[in-house]
Amino acid sequence: MKKKAPEQRKKNLKAEKREQAMIEGILEGSPDGIGVVVVRLDCGCRKMAAIGKDGEPASKIIMYRDAAESICDTCKEDNGAFMRVTESFIHWVEPAPSDEEQDVIYRKVLGSTPTH
Repeated sequence: MKKKAPEQRKKNLKAEKREQAMIEGILEGSPDGIGVVVVRLDCGCRKMAAIGKDGEPASKIIMYRDAAESICDTCKEDNGAFMRVTESFIHWVEPAPSDEEQDVIYRKVLGSTPTH
């Protein structure tokens, strides 16, 4: 497997740090949130929202793109269509729910076919 260039690794690391900062900000504004759903799209935009212990939204959905003033034109048109999802996961607050509870919430929020 080809190694990434150092510049690309730094870029990915920065994106991950910005994503983590967004997660923390969403959780700070969502006291009932037990996790944040992160959906990464093929265009580089992301959709995020806090979820409650029942798997229901605990915040509004936030769409953003790293180092951009707004989301891309494609996302403006299709609101980040499911077909363009490259990865999705739930970042859990510690202490995280049990594995069984995580599975139930994951299926409710993201479906039964993992995209990561």
